[in-house]
Amino acid sequence: MASEQQAGEATSLPGEGALCPGCQSPGPQVLPCGHSLCEACLGLCEGELGHGGCTVCYGRELLDCVLKRMLDSLFQGQPRRASGIEDGQRDVCLQHGHRLTLFCMEDDELVCVECQDEEHDDHMCCRTEEAVDDCKRELRSALRALQEELAAQINVKQNCEESAEYIKTQAEETERLVQEEFEKLHQFLRDEEAAVISAMKEEEEEKTQMMKDRLEKIMDRINSLTEAIVETEEAMNEDDISFLKDFKKVSERSQMTVQEPEEVSGALLNVAKHLGCLQYRVWEKMQDAITYTPVTLNPNTSDVCLSLSDDLTSLWYTDEEKRLPDNPERFRHYECVLGSESFSTGRHTWDVEVGQNSEWALGVAQESVPRKEWFPASPDRGLWTICYYAEICRARTSASLPLALKRKPQVVRVQLDCDRGRVTFSDASDNTVIYKFKHRFTQRVFPYFASTCKRHPLRILAGKVSVTVE
Repeated sequence: MASEQQAGEATSLPGEGALCPGCQSPGPQVLPCGHSLCEACLGLCEGELGHGGCTVCYGRELLDCVLKRMLDSLFQGQPRRASGIEDGQRDVCLQHGHRLTLFCMEDDELVCVECQDEEHDDHMCCRTEEAVDDCKRELRSALRALQEELAAQINVKQNCEESAEYIKTQAEETERLVQEEFEKLHQFLRDEEAAVISAMKEEEEEKTQMMKDRLEKIMDRINSLTEAIVETEEAMNEDDISFLKDFKKVSERSQMTVQEPEEVSGALLNVAKHLGCLQYRVWEKMQDAITYTPVTLNPNTSDVCLSLSDDLTSLWYTDEEKRLPDNPERFRHYECVLGSESFSTGRHTWDVEVGQNSEWALGVAQESVPRKEWFPASPDRGLWTICYYAEICRARTSASLPLALKRKPQVVRVQLDCDRGRVTFSDASDNTVIYKFKHRFTQRVFPYFASTCKRHPLRILAGKVSVTVE
């Protein structure tokens, strides 16, 4: 048994009786890889691989080298996918080894025929050429949507930039106008201050002169009394004969009477006249220097074809469109502008001078009235207005009702009664009612003004200012 086991171990180990697996020649050498090669095969490996090696291992390396050269030649100049898949397996199913000729529409992935039969048998699949067309069509649609969204965002960005510039211009212009208005008030106060000080100085001169005149009279009396005293004292110091001779004369002089100085009332400066209720008196006078307009225009709602006065009380139509931000409050298709203050309760009245304006509209508009579209003006759309054009005055109802007037009004009075739900238009010259709307207002309403007349503006008239003390 021992001898047979030793013989088996001798035949299983490489040695002198073994043959080279490359050329079947005897006398191979055992290599570190475990294979046995003869001297000739070792030299062949060294020549081909550049180092000593095994023909078995050499065959594998040689095959890998040849395949690599073939693939490099096939895909030369083409981009490589940045994935873990070999370039030679781009269109080959890794699971089945077949070409990827189908596209699963549900899973959005490439599959081979076996994949379709196994994992995607109940899915909608199509040929890759059809899938490319469908996918590109879908991407084109998505691309158009993205491009449209990009254009919209660019437009919004441009509007924001233009609005920022316009805000800066608005601020500069508003600052200039505010300074002008305050300068008027400052000048009024300076004039009033100068007038009060001038009146005080005039009274000071008058009272001072009166004191000077009184002082002169008093000084004359003092001088007369001083002379009488001196003469009397001198006479008393004379000798007896001289004293008696001059006694009668000196006695008469010493008996002189001097009128008592009069007590003059009101001699001092009337401080209360100049300082008393000074602020109130100036404020009262300010009524002639300031104006109060019950309604002012909101330039942020004005159409681009309208121009507004600096004090926001007049408007007129122009052919040239101004570059203004298209903010949500601004009207786009109506040559109109709203008042700056809204009303929801109470009674409110304002007069508008229409004069020779040939095309105008006045009234009120609810807050939700459309701003960016054209529509027939009527109460149904949130407008309660009358208009004048083609020498006819009309109430803007759903039927545009013509109104019979005795004469064309020069000043139209608009009266809004929110609590009773009425808008009344009348001729301010005689309070003749032109037209009256009745409606239960559920929203805030704004004064409404429109004009397409170039030559004559619409002007909101100032109200009377009065100061009442209780």
